[in-house]
Amino acid sequence: QVQLVESGGGLVQPGGSLRLSCKASGSIFNIYNMGWYRQAPGKQRELVATITPTGNTNYDDSVKGRFTISRDNAKTTVELQMNNLKPEDTAVYYCNARHPFLAINYWGQGTQVTVSS
Repeated sequence: QVQLVESGGGLVQPGGSLRLSCKASGSIFNIYNMGWYRQAPGKQRELVATITPTGNTNYDDSVKGRFTISRDNAKTTVELQMNNLKPEDTAVYYCNARHPFLAINYWGQGTQVTVSS
């Protein structure tokens, strides 16, 4: 079992920055692929970025060059640095832990990010 708690969301103006953090507890953190997803009103949840236990990253094209995902296996945290935010980045952001071999998937409760002037 893995518990995920996100923090760091809020209201920011276009062009601004936010840093989201996800604290994991419970199981062996450093075997899970970690990721951030987001869901805007009326839309499906979509992938933002993922990171493997060894630090390999993957980003959606819409955030490449603006967002950076990182993890600290010792602290069992994963973070998402978001720069040059745009109104279309407005969504609830969810932390995800996915077991690499088993059909096991955990989600945090979500944190709201609003980009508006």
